[in-house]
Amino acid sequence: MSQQDTEQSVNDEPKSEFIVDTEDCEERERAHRERGTSRPITVVGNPVLHKECQDVTEFDEKLAQLIDDMFASQRTAEGVGLAANQIGVDAKVFVYDCPDDEGVRHVGHVINPVLDDLPADRRVLDDSNEGCLSVPTAYASLARPDYAVVRGQDMHGNPIAVEGTGYFARCLQHETDHLYGYLYIDRLSKRDRKDALRQMAEGTPRYEVVPND
Repeated sequence: MSQQDTEQSVNDEPKSEFIVDTEDCEERERAHRERGTSRPITVVGNPVLHKECQDVTEFDEKLAQLIDDMFASQRTAEGVGLAANQIGVDAKVFVYDCPDDEGVRHVGHVINPVLDDLPADRRVLDDSNEGCLSVPTAYASLARPDYAVVRGQDMHGNPIAVEGTGYFARCLQHETDHLYGYLYIDRLSKRDRKDALRQMAEGTPRYEVVPND
């Protein structure tokens, strides 16, 4: 889901603040979605999914439109998270509309995300099933920490942090993985990866995908 070096001293480095992403979820998601255009989903095998994406350096109208399009695409595909490379865009951006294990809805976006390293006492693993819009119709059990903190920027370039538990923590890790060139199946055993690809081959996506040539 590589941290970047910085020439700033620790004292000068902007502090990221935890955002509130649980308020006005329906209104915020709808506004993004209605401004956006849904795009087809790229699937495993497409080169854009298998390399680290470019850092975002321009926080402009083009970026805002990309985020709107991503929310529209996420809704069409009935997903809970979407990375930019999943609609063919080489940029470190992801959006999410995801509940946590308590059923609380979280809606937001993160630019240039980096996951915090967790202390040992917070690394409680959850081996729930995981799926991916870029591996349609396939699911596999994958152990991930049930708590995650991701730091990055918002669409205006402000430093932010997002924390999640349970299913939402899985989403934050999954989407950050995407932007560094990893699909969840890359973290599976060879046998389980093969089984996931078999499920995909035998299934029919419920949304438009970009065929691999």
